[in-house]
Amino acid sequence: MSGYRYRLRDGVAWCAALAVPFAVALALVPFRTDLSSTNAALVMVVAVVAVAAMGTRATGAVAALCAAAWFDFFLTRPYRAFTITDPEDVETAVLLLAAGLIVSQLAVRTRRLAATVTADNAHLAGLQAAARLAESADSAEDVVEYVRRELIGLLGLRDCRFEYGTLMGHRPRLEHDGGIWLRQGPRIVEYGVWPEGETELRAVGGGHYYGRFLLSPVPGPLPPEDCRLVALALAAQAGAALDTSGLSRKG
Repeated sequence: MSGYRYRLRDGVAWCAALAVPFAVALALVPFRTDLSSTNAALVMVVAVVAVAAMGTRATGAVAALCAAAWFDFFLTRPYRAFTITDPEDVETAVLLLAAGLIVSQLAVRTRRLAATVTADNAHLAGLQAAARLAESADSAEDVVEYVRRELIGLLGLRDCRFEYGTLMGHRPRLEHDGGIWLRQGPRIVEYGVWPEGETELRAVGGGHYYGRFLLSPVPGPLPPEDCRLVALALAAQAGAALDTSGLSRKG
């Protein structure tokens, strides 16, 4: 997901955290004399969960706080005041806040776990496809091209190209531990964001260097570590295909 989409989603989640509890509490006002405070609080918890399912832990916590505040303001006596006179309503409001905080955090965790499983399945499918292609492709170049396209989507790149042969230039490199390093003599620089220019990802097969993928990133944070490790595995598939093809070994 691009940085713009992340910012847009976060902005929508923050707006929902502030607006949804207010809107739900306001919608319950016509029924507040017939609706028990416990049932009203349960409806507010559902609203908090809905917000948490699309946002972060912070937005879920804010939604829980807003739900408790608007429950107090609109649905407990005296109405339209942040004051509660009935001890049972005080207890219900406290439980609403606690339940909202707990459930919202669980909802965020569940969503993140589901997203992780989906991403892991997608990564595995990409690696399996590369392995099948390496076994059946007419040429190693087909595997290299497949990996090149996969890297663009996996790492959110602007572009990617493959360069055969010996090393030219001195570029940052995606290393085996998933980090990006630039070796300058005895000095080593590690990057926490994408470095300027191209980053190299080497294709090695059978202990021999055959070329490198040159990654042209969109400026910003590095992709998650698991994505970088999958990129390394894909490059290894390309290297293995080149080695099996009998391409003359370089370097």
